[in-house]
Amino acid sequence: MSGFFSEIVRLTRKMKLRYGSQKTVIRTLRKMGMHVGERCRIYTLKFGSEPWLIRIGNHVCISNDVAFFTHGLNWPLQDKYESLTGFGTITVLDNVQIGPGAAILPNVTIGPDAIVGANSVVTKDVPPGTVVAGNPARHICTLEEYEERCLEKHIDIPLDRSAARRVLEERLWGGDSE
Repeated sequence: MSGFFSEIVRLTRKMKLRYGSQKTVIRTLRKMGMHVGERCRIYTLKFGSEPWLIRIGNHVCISNDVAFFTHGLNWPLQDKYESLTGFGTITVLDNVQIGPGAAILPNVTIGPDAIVGANSVVTKDVPPGTVVAGNPARHICTLEEYEERCLEKHIDIPLDRSAARRVLEERLWGGDSE
């Protein structure tokens, strides 16, 4: 009966992570043993089997399909060394954004003030104030340089959704929305 109960608990947690509000997601992750700071947005379900080895700082955005790996790949050696497994922590410091589909490997610290690009594979620490991307993730630019690029491309759009659509279509399609 305890196997059945633990499966219900696992499925309930998964449902809360997938369909819950951000408040519910963060509360659930904390109950799983993760340290999660304030003002975070977390949109992934992929925290591996040791979520308590992951620490998330304040004002962090983790996009969908980001995968956290807290242990190594030693399966081919398991017949020779029954309990050979390498574990490591993952620390995401304050004011970080991790793009969709990124993979974060063990023994990595990210930030503060860093951006990890979509589908990047982070195999080593990401220095403060940098933007990294690729497989393996490599330095692209500083956060200040990225900010300048963003400001150059900035489009001031109204809060009203239909008005925002008109502004974006005009700017990006030249008014040709068909």
